[in-house]
Amino acid sequence: MTDCLFCKIVAKEIPAEVVLETDRALAFRDINPQAPTHVLVIPKQHHADAAALAEADDGLADDVLKAAHAVAVQEGVAEAGYRVVFNTGPGAGQTVFHVHAHVLGGRGLTWPPG
Repeated sequence: MTDCLFCKIVAKEIPAEVVLETDRALAFRDINPQAPTHVLVIPKQHHADAAALAEADDGLADDVLKAAHAVAVQEGVAEAGYRVVFNTGPGAGQTVFHVHAHVLGGRGLTWPPG
């Protein structure tokens, strides 16, 4: 998609602070962090949201989740605990329509979120 912000980050047309890259996923720091660790993990292939990613049914969702866990380990929040969030649709707060997982950690995360 030519107008997708995250596709442009994957194509290196827009800079991002990349913390992890695999063959199929890219992880970079959120520009508006909501926790000391706030990293976005995206598939390099464009899918609008988590539902579209799930329907892709080619192991890509698994790759994104594995990358999210690798980020948590790398960032030092895996042992204490971290949250992985997929906002799906505008009603859930999704503002960039390229599926992305938020990896949040480094502080207490209360429940319910919001």
